[in-house]
Amino acid sequence: MKHKTISSKTQQVIGLGMMMAMSMMTTGCATIEGPKPGDNANFAPVTPVVPASQQQFNGAIYQRGAGMSLFTDNKARQVGDVLTVVLTERTNASKSANTSTEKDSELNLLDPTVFGAPVTLNGQPILNTSISSSNSFDGAGSSSQSNQLSGYISVTVAEVMANGNLRVQGEKWIQLNQGREYVRLRGVVRLKDVEPNNMVDSTKVANAEIFYGGTGAVNDANTQGWLGRFFNSKVWPF
Repeated sequence: MKHKTISSKTQQVIGLGMMMAMSMMTTGCATIEGPKPGDNANFAPVTPVVPASQQQFNGAIYQRGAGMSLFTDNKARQVGDVLTVVLTERTNASKSANTSTEKDSELNLLDPTVFGAPVTLNGQPILNTSISSSNSFDGAGSSSQSNQLSGYISVTVAEVMANGNLRVQGEKWIQLNQGREYVRLRGVVRLKDVEPNNMVDSTKVANAEIFYGGTGAVNDANTQGWLGRFFNSKVWPF
């Protein structure tokens, strides 16, 4: 009985292929799962900070250690307070470029003479020559993109900064038939930008991170498979 042996180079190629397949399967499975409510601490609700020492209340209207103001609006000011963000995101971008170049060159070298006579071979001049070249280039490109997002999302104050700005974060999930829609937001809000009704426009949120997406059957049907994404990725050499 004859036994076939596999060269070390072939074994390396097979091993590399198996590693790539396992990596693609792992990445594909992780992508299929998708986000879930509460799976990201950056958008989780924040509870108010409990004071280190509790004051004893005696039933009076004004208590020592309890903040109260008769002339301020009911706005989010402390960690754990709720703030409503009005989503009014709209972006439009377009770019186009056109390039056209052309160059013509021509060189004529007359038959030189040596000692008063032209240089010939069998009676034909051999140094009389002319050179000409022509090249041109035309290029054009264009790109356009537009996005729009509107709605409301309520977030909680995660941190009150030294200058009084509020770092807010939160998420919103909606169950719709065959899937879920979600909005996630985090950023920094100036207290002066918060309106008396405790709302702020999303265009006034600094360092804003806004995510909108979905999960379920409709989202899966509209998503390219992991193997197709691999062949369309930058790592594919062909």
